[in-house]
Amino acid sequence: MKKIAYILGISLILSSCAGDWLETEPESSTATGTIFETTENAALAINGICRLMSNQYLSSQGFNGEGTIKTYYGNYPGNDFQRSNLTGWSSITNALYHERSTSSYCYYPWFYYYKLIVNANAIIMNIDNATGADSEKQFIKAQALTFRAYSYLMLSQLYCHRWMDSNNGASRGLPLRTDLSTGDLEASTLAQVYSRIYDDLDEAVSNFTSSGKDRASGDNYSPNINVAYAVYARAALTREDWSNAAKYAVLARADFSLMTNDEYVNGGFNTANQEWIWSCYNASDQDLYYYSFFAYQGSNSSASICRTYPCAISKELYDEIPDTDVRKGMFLGPKTGETYTTSTGRASSGALYNRAKADYADKIYSTSYIFAYMQFKFQVSAQVGIGQVNNFRSAEMYLIEAEANCHLGNKDTETQNLLIELNRTSGRNTAYTCTKTGDELLEEVKLYRRIELWGEGFDWFDYKRWKESIVRKSYPEGSFHVQFAVTIAPDDNNYWTWVYPAKEIDYNEAISSSVE
Repeated sequence: MKKIAYILGISLILSSCAGDWLETEPESSTATGTIFETTENAALAINGICRLMSNQYLSSQGFNGEGTIKTYYGNYPGNDFQRSNLTGWSSITNALYHERSTSSYCYYPWFYYYKLIVNANAIIMNIDNATGADSEKQFIKAQALTFRAYSYLMLSQLYCHRWMDSNNGASRGLPLRTDLSTGDLEASTLAQVYSRIYDDLDEAVSNFTSSGKDRASGDNYSPNINVAYAVYARAALTREDWSNAAKYAVLARADFSLMTNDEYVNGGFNTANQEWIWSCYNASDQDLYYYSFFAYQGSNSSASICRTYPCAISKELYDEIPDTDVRKGMFLGPKTGETYTTSTGRASSGALYNRAKADYADKIYSTSYIFAYMQFKFQVSAQVGIGQVNNFRSAEMYLIEAEANCHLGNKDTETQNLLIELNRTSGRNTAYTCTKTGDELLEEVKLYRRIELWGEGFDWFDYKRWKESIVRKSYPEGSFHVQFAVTIAPDDNNYWTWVYPAKEIDYNEAISSSVE
């Protein structure tokens, strides 16, 4: 049964999609040969993998594809994100599940990303024999390789040690499945994982280039060469390969200009625009309803969790955003004389409550509770949780290049200019300037990474790779509920490394749960 469950991932791409995605034979009658008979069919298989990134899994409301990784694994346990008063989730928020191998929270990312990988492997292994133009085969293979590289990158960040603790990659990596075999497979080293990621992306770039093709106009949800570059940039940053991080960040953001201020504050994070490099498809005909990412993070969603426990920024980070910065207005920071219940963060009446209802009426559901520091960055485009989930923006690429430059040396001016372009030239903060150098400049880059990418699933991942403690404070220094006001040191909680899930260990006898 374990092997059947593994292989079913291949046919899922041809059985779980509706509407504009694809319609084909039912799962029980679709064979691999039929799927990859032609490049037209193989292109539908790519479309199916895109759909897997915004699908509901494990009969759980919270497991919604890529959005779950951002919410449960990137935001909740991070330093700057808070789920107002949701104390029942303190174990997840305080990162106490890393060694619970039987928990669905340990299992979900493994299950999800290996599902993407096995489907990508099926395409990579079969596309060369499909009927169709060579350029189409090259493009489809490149897309599948990009999916696989991205999946292994995300898995490595969760289930492997941070690079600086890995003894230059000698620590345990992942079982690297690159075909459709289902037997026992030893874990690679972390260095081998990154070698696989790099090789896949090199091959993807080569195939994208040779094909001369690009995704269709209006398609932001399937990979193209810019997505491969973006994955490369993020992978190199995580591996502390600074020169490649800077190189590929520049390539990734080519032709993806920064969004305007109006776009930024009004739907810039639920609908693809010129800044978006890659996202997960979502529309009314593909609605996950209460299962979707935006039904968990949308400030104007009618979902109970959004109305009762809105997402909020930490007071500490909010206070570091300049008053001249448009991004500060996307959070309900209390002004002088505006009070709230400091133990919970909630304002049930008074000046703060009234301002929220007046100034942000179009960004809050009518019956939503009001909390200090609640966010208005993420809004549904339609109820209950309609909205595209962004994976890569050009803003991230500016920040990757800037951070990499800080480690390359003699690039202070270039780094200052990148921050000025991101913050002042874009209009986000017309008063911004930067003259910092050295370590202070690196800290400036980190600060603006936290501000610019807040809520997009980077929080915990960044603090892990930086090897910096998460420090949350309660009132009056901070805004976290006392149950979340903890310090998590880099060596705590299994060094921020999730153990291999028990389901994998039971199946794959070549690995164990211990982390080397």
